[in-house]
This record gives sequence, C-alpha cells and structure tokens, in this order.
Amino acid sequence: MQTGLILWFIFINVVGYLVMSDDKRRAQQRRDRTPERTLFLLAFIGGALGVWVAMYRKRHKTKHPSFTIGIPLLLFLNAVMYGYFLQ
Repeated sequence: MQTGLILWFIFINVVGYLVMSDDKRRAQQRRDRTPERTLFLLAFIGGALGVWVAMYRKRHKTKHPSFTIGIPLLLFLNAVMYGYFLQ
C-alpha cells in the first residue's frame, strides 16, 4: 500500500502542477480557463503541493485569498493524511 500511495502522491502532484501551469498559460492567451473548483479538487485529493508550487513559480492566483489561504490549508491536510497512511 505504501508504494501505491507514494506513486499516487507523485502522480497527482505532477498533474496538479501541470494543470495550474496550463491555466496560467490559458489566462495569458485569454482562452477558456480551468475552473477554480477543479484546481481545489486536485489539491484536495492529494495534489496540494503541486498546485502550491505552480502557484508561486508561475505567479498564478497569488492575489486570490481563497488560494493563498485555501491551498496551504489543503497542503497541511494532505501532509496529515499522507503521514497517517504511511505509518
């Protein structure tokens, strides 16, 4: 189970990073965007680290309180959950 959880952690965080990066690119090109709900869902199901890293590396959504507060809270929740299941 630990190997599967580690693979999930890597996979979902890469997906979170790529989706957040793609949303930034789409914003710059004034195209259809990824719904914020989707970004939060990715963070909630384990990809908060990837979303958080992309948020600051790409400077995307850093002025939205829902993201500057919500994503770190979900990151903390993810850390607690991963820690619990990896014991």
